[in-house]
Amino acid sequence: MASPNHNNQEKLNPKSRNLSDTEYSWCRAVSSGTGNTVLALEMADRSPSDIASLRKILHDLQISHPILRSKLHFDPTRKEYSFHIPSRPHVQIDFHDSSSTSQLIQTLKTHQKCGISDFHLIFEHELNNNRWVDPYSFPCNGIELLFSSVYMLSETKSVVVMKLHAAVCDRTTGVSFLRAMMEESREDGGVEKGIKTDGGEVYLGIDSLIPNGVGRKTIWAHGKTMLGYSFNTLRLTNLEFINTKKPRFSEVVRLRVSSEVTARIIDGCKSRRIKLCGALAAAGLIAAHSIKFQYDHEIKKKYGVVTLIDCRPSLEPALSTHHFGFYQSAILDVQTIRGNENFWDLAQRIYSNFADHKKRSKHLADLSDINYLMCKAMENPSLTSSSSLRTSFISVFEDPVFDGSIKLQQELGVECYMGCASAHGVGPSVAIFDTIRDGELDCACVYPSPLHSRGQMNELVDRMRKVLMEESD
Repeated sequence: MASPNHNNQEKLNPKSRNLSDTEYSWCRAVSSGTGNTVLALEMADRSPSDIASLRKILHDLQISHPILRSKLHFDPTRKEYSFHIPSRPHVQIDFHDSSSTSQLIQTLKTHQKCGISDFHLIFEHELNNNRWVDPYSFPCNGIELLFSSVYMLSETKSVVVMKLHAAVCDRTTGVSFLRAMMEESREDGGVEKGIKTDGGEVYLGIDSLIPNGVGRKTIWAHGKTMLGYSFNTLRLTNLEFINTKKPRFSEVVRLRVSSEVTARIIDGCKSRRIKLCGALAAAGLIAAHSIKFQYDHEIKKKYGVVTLIDCRPSLEPALSTHHFGFYQSAILDVQTIRGNENFWDLAQRIYSNFADHKKRSKHLADLSDINYLMCKAMENPSLTSSSSLRTSFISVFEDPVFDGSIKLQQELGVECYMGCASAHGVGPSVAIFDTIRDGELDCACVYPSPLHSRGQMNELVDRMRKVLMEESD
């Protein structure tokens, strides 16, 4: 497909390609409750008339990145799933006036016992408003993969929400998407006005871009890998499950520390040649073990840590952050915790294990096995402890998001923003989406409720914060 011409959309030709195995797995996961990606902005000095501007920005993004205007398509003859790329951009924007928004917030508050902001309530509502659940058509044949909603909190204050399907949006895509949106919103155009594109191409999925030889395995090697993952999952320790019977949904608790503490944590990581993901995982494991076995310090238990990796630089051809889609993989590490660990020793151990696995390209070599097991776990929840679908205790990203756009946000009237994906289908007990905003560590910690409670997660996050603050000194 030739690079798109913004001034002549009629020249854009429709295109389609089959879903890769990874994208298909995420279609299954999203329909079960994991991977519904939400980006939300709390805006000041914005009125309903800005809907047209929002639509134009989203259309521009869809033209520059055709995968964002794709629809899921199923061919019953060939029994194949594909992305169908329409010739013209289209985004459904749902508008909620201040009256309907107020009614929604009051309804949501009746189900919440702790005081969280209206913005946070709307964010969680959208996180669980899954547009890709259709029991009669998997994976929702003909449905779009990008939606938007606007909630008016008052005449001049709103919440703008973008919802993207995980099959076309990993965290890197979500970050690039949000930055491009804010840059396009600048009234003066800005120095970097204009959306960076992926050349107007719809690139192949991650499975087709793995370097030659990396993913090759014998049947025996595949079987050994899958058995290893299966046994590891069964012997892992989890936080106490509060309710395993009721329907699940995702909730979010935020973990924030000051810029001074953040700087000390980052310096501690640099001096030990590790990344922040090792420190976050260590804080999580220490906090979880202290909650579960606070009266017995002699018990040792195994916990699972999943580290998520942006694979774009490792693919052939290598992709940039402006190539939208899902190009992420993961490495599972199992750590034995006794309760008397030194924080930095544990952080180094976690990161060293991860780095060794990554150096051997385990995240690419095991990709097909991980996809297969993820689908099997969704089909057979009983394969996991208490049918919880928990594959690990915690997941972290290899690299945090560094947000230096505070001045731009102030210019645009952005008072707050949040971004993460739902995790109440298959996944960890807590998924950490870490961002360093203006020097301060700010993590969205997503968990499945009522499998875990908000009070339980608040306690976990408070202990993690305490560990980070104490060990950063």
